[in-house]
Amino acid sequence: MAVAAIRREYTGEPLTEEQTNPDPFVQFENWFGEAVRLSTFDPSAMFLATATANEADTDTSGRIMVSGRVVLLKGFDERGFVFYTHYESRKGMQLNDNPRASLTFYWPEMVRQVCIEGIAARIPAGESDAYFDSRPAGSRISAIASPQSRTVQGRSELEARTEKVRKSGNLTRPENWGGYRLCPDRIEFWQGRPNRLHDRILFTREMEHSPWKMERLAP
Repeated sequence: MAVAAIRREYTGEPLTEEQTNPDPFVQFENWFGEAVRLSTFDPSAMFLATATANEADTDTSGRIMVSGRVVLLKGFDERGFVFYTHYESRKGMQLNDNPRASLTFYWPEMVRQVCIEGIAARIPAGESDAYFDSRPAGSRISAIASPQSRTVQGRSELEARTEKVRKSGNLTRPENWGGYRLCPDRIEFWQGRPNRLHDRILFTREMEHSPWKMERLAP
């Protein structure tokens, strides 16, 4: 397959400093709203990257290993971006060791990316309880039954575990499952443009309540 020959011309609308809201959370809300209206798949899907210096996550040369996976955005406001997971999963353990992480949204219908970096922290248990209780029963059963990221003998083991939870009738949120909120200090809005001369608007701040600085980056 001639992968290098796969090419698409990007024809996105311009993203100028004047068009960009000075509050990156408002700008994200605007773009996310458009993605919800136009996306043919799941606009809440985002790539979460984590890393840690824990010995279990280094290679044979002692170099830090970075891991990534797609998770779903479940809320956002001026405090940050919320997602849920198993706290004892690989990403949960990495975030426990190193809370610095990044999120990347890609909306191909609009030829847009949003790249977010910051510190992730667990949300209050009450918030996790409320979200967990709102999930379909099947999703709650899977979350309770799955020893996420651990080796299992086969799918039959997972099915047996889920059946045991289902029969118990206890669908209370387990303590090792809950939400994180990533509080950003860097948010980049990327708009694909013709001839690869893309628009990139970057917001940065030093601390959570510091003012945002907006600047343009070269593509």
